[in-house]
Formats: sequence, C-alpha cells, structure tokens
Amino acid sequence: MLNENLIEKLNQLEEKHKKLQQDLSDPAVMKDMNRFRSLSQEEKELSDTLVVYRNYNEALKQLRENEELMGVEKDPDMLEMIKEEITKLKEQIESYENRLIIALLPKDPRDSRNAIMEIRAGVGGEEASLFAGDLFRMYSKYAEGKGWKIGLIDSHPTELGGFKEIIFSVEGNGVYGKLKYESGAHRVQRVPTTESGGRIHTSAVTVAVLPEAEDVDIDINPSDVKMDVFHSSGAGGQNVNKVATAIRLTHIPTGIVVVCQDERSQYKNRVKAMKVLKARLYDMKVKEENAKIENERRKQVGSGDRSERIRTYNFPQNRVTDHRVNLTLYKLGEIMEGHLDELIDTLIVQIRTKMLDSI
Repeated sequence: MLNENLIEKLNQLEEKHKKLQQDLSDPAVMKDMNRFRSLSQEEKELSDTLVVYRNYNEALKQLRENEELMGVEKDPDMLEMIKEEITKLKEQIESYENRLIIALLPKDPRDSRNAIMEIRAGVGGEEASLFAGDLFRMYSKYAEGKGWKIGLIDSHPTELGGFKEIIFSVEGNGVYGKLKYESGAHRVQRVPTTESGGRIHTSAVTVAVLPEAEDVDIDINPSDVKMDVFHSSGAGGQNVNKVATAIRLTHIPTGIVVVCQDERSQYKNRVKAMKVLKARLYDMKVKEENAKIENERRKQVGSGDRSERIRTYNFPQNRVTDHRVNLTLYKLGEIMEGHLDELIDTLIVQIRTKMLDSI
C-alpha cells in the first residue's frame, strides 16, 4: 500500500486539480492561448492521475469488503469466488500503485519530447549487426503500438539484412520519457544464423537515446558547421542515388559528425542531419551542466551510459534480464515483437521508486 507521505501528495493533487479547473474557466485565461494550452495539458495529466487514484481507493475498499466476507462466509463455492476476486484486486492495486508512483515523482521536463535513437553493432561481427536490425524492428513495433511515428535518418545496412548502424527519430507523446532508459549496451546470446555448428554466441549492440533539442536549447553558429554533399550508398557501399543528396555535417568546435542519406532530397537530409546534431550537442550540454546530479544517479540506478551493459537477451531460454534492477522476464518472443510495456514500465517504476526513496 502507498505510504502516508504519498497519500498526502495525492490529496494535494486533488486540490491543485480543482484550482486548475477554476483557472481554465477564467475568461482572462481563455484569451491567453499559450497559458490556456499549458494549463489544459497540466489539468489533463492531473486528471489522468486522479482517475487512477480513485480506482486505487475503490479497489482497496472492495478488497477490505472481500476480506471481511472471508471471515463469515461458509459456502465453499462462494469462498473460492471471493479468493479469486481478492487475487484479482491485489493485482489491480499493485498496478495502480506503480502508476501512481510514476506520476508523483518530479518529472524530467524533457520526458515529453521526441527522441533520436542510435543503434550500433558492437562486439560480434555480422551477428551483432543482425541483432541491431532486430532491435530496430522491436522499437519500431513498440512505437507503432503507441501511435508514434518513426523517421529513418541514416543507416548502414549489411548484405544479410542487419545494420552496422541505424539512426532514427521517434515522434509522439511522451516518447523520451519512455525510451530514455534504453540507452546502454544490449547483449544477445543465441545461435547465429551464420553458425553451422549450433553453438551459442554472445554479441553486443549499443543503443543511445537522445531528447530532441528545441531551438531555445541550442544556438549553433553556422560558421561552426562544415557541410559536405555526396552520393548516398547502400549495403556493401554501392551508390544508390545518381544525384548527390547525402549530407555530412561536421561541428568544428566539438568534432561531432552527423550523416544523413535516407531522403532523396538534399534539403530534407540537411534538416534531419541538423536535428541529430542539435540533439547530440544538447545531450552534451545537459551532461556537462548536470555532472554532479548524473554522478549521484549512477550510484543509485546506473548511468544508462551506452558503454554500460544494461540488458541481456537469451534466446535459448526465452529470457530477458535487465541488470540495473535485477528484472527477468521469460517472454523474449513477445518482447522482440514490440510488447515492451511490462519491461519498460516495471523498469521505470523500480528506478523511480529508488529515486523517490532518496527525496
């Protein structure tokens, strides 16, 4: 059950929600569209949380009533039905508690942003490249289920259908908040399709998740960026466009290089490449400004740095293990099909619960 401190915070949200509803009905607020839009979004988020809180309280009430019935009911069939109901209510209550813990924690203002994801094959040769492709498809299916939009920015495919590297954007509501903990090294253990002896190999892929930068976050001096135009290429390095449309941007002060060759339009490739460059520079800026905070977070939950192993996918055992919170699920097949909610939500709850304990 939620402790008294969390209950008090939820009750305070009830009062805040009432005040927001009053403000939204104020004619002066309604005339200011920016403020009205901001307050409306805040009211909607609070409303969603309070619906969960009310469902939580109702489930607690039903649980107490059923537990009282257990002490007086004599009919075996009725007792069995009550037991089943109690089990179901306890599962619902646990789910509500997890969702409320997430809602109560201080929000990262970047959580609502779109994200740039970069997947790169690491140790393991062609098998690592194939798994990079598998992860891309997994995240694509997850995004599709959420109603998010995937936009390919750059890729280096291999002849067997994998990727040495693939960079893409994910656009939608709350994208970065859901995906940010995917940053890190993902290890796979399976028998490669290229292995005739049936031996299990271990390979690794790195994933980086960056919040999309807004114009107010990063101001890039045009003279600091060198742009090269060249012909795009496919698997094996062969040219796939007769017209030079691929773009390479080099940020001279930092040495960051971004390539985009997915679009047939030079202009569209430049826009996408600049979006990635801004995201990387913003990520660098945030890390520098919050080095002390990040160091504390590493002590608590692990940094999520792309060099740190965060997860293992063991195909022979149908097992996925997240090493940051010792979470193991025996449903690898479902997860690779994009059913990531249980994995991601459980991870977020455990990480945020640790953060809540430190507040």
